[in-house]
Amino acid sequence: MSGSPDALALVGPTGSGKTALSIPLARRLDGEIISMDSRQVYRGMDIGTDKVDPEARGQVQHWGLDLVEPGERFSAARWARLARGWIAEIRSRGRVPILVGGTGFYLRSLQEPVFQEPPRDDHRRRELERWLDRLPLHELVRWAERLDPERADLAAAGGRQRLIRTLEVAILTGRSLSWWHRHAPPAWPAVRVSVVLLEMPREVLYRRINERAREMFDGGLLDEVKALLDGGAQPEDPGMTGTGYREAAAVLSGRMEVDEAVDAVQRATRRYARRQITWFRHQLAETGVLRLDATLPLDEQLERVDRWVQLEPIRQEGG
Repeated sequence: MSGSPDALALVGPTGSGKTALSIPLARRLDGEIISMDSRQVYRGMDIGTDKVDPEARGQVQHWGLDLVEPGERFSAARWARLARGWIAEIRSRGRVPILVGGTGFYLRSLQEPVFQEPPRDDHRRRELERWLDRLPLHELVRWAERLDPERADLAAAGGRQRLIRTLEVAILTGRSLSWWHRHAPPAWPAVRVSVVLLEMPREVLYRRINERAREMFDGGLLDEVKALLDGGAQPEDPGMTGTGYREAAAVLSGRMEVDEAVDAVQRATRRYARRQITWFRHQLAETGVLRLDATLPLDEQLERVDRWVQLEPIRQEGG
């Protein structure tokens, strides 16, 4: 990493223990936590996203939670703009910004800022988004393969939101998103981040994932989803299409039994964890990253991260 880091990031696949480590770590480092989770931005979605509880929020200041309603789209670029402000504010008070989460695209949006977009007609963009949102997923994938073949697989892996974003840029600008990433200047300077990656054996991770899925349903996920739907959320809303929420909605509508839903959530979450592991393996450099055994006792994890941070202290505002 060139220069001292601006923030510390604690990343890893879902179920690897990021939240459990982040609270005592923030207390030890005099830090504040910025959620780096693309689902925890939604209000009213606490159980299914494993959102940090109010007691922990009372111990450590948290940012990036409960930002939008489930019906609103929320991009990595938008998160990055907000996160830059949070990081600056935390550092201005002499504290350590700690990014915590498993959404790799959020981390990359800070380290490799998005391109500076050309002017676009907002009315046309909204109309196009509405039209694209009505297309089935396989049609979006087919169009992405035509308009931006270089990015099609990545867009498909990111789901409807990333596919629509890929198509929208290509249609409205006449250039693919891949082309803009290569040729347009970044919208803002990169944020320097020191990264801690939590790792554990697959069998241990999968056991945790399976247990968490059952705990979500036992802990009130169905009531949470019912309250969201009663409050006006729709099953196809961006926030409601996440793992756990679509299965809970299926149970409430009578299309699925609870045990079936638990099994479906377990399988989908394991697949997601595999994608996260692959992403971190390919996207994070071999050097400049602390790879931490998440099966170690919490005190030992804390000590190792503390020593890592001392080697390369987080730069404070004006430092």
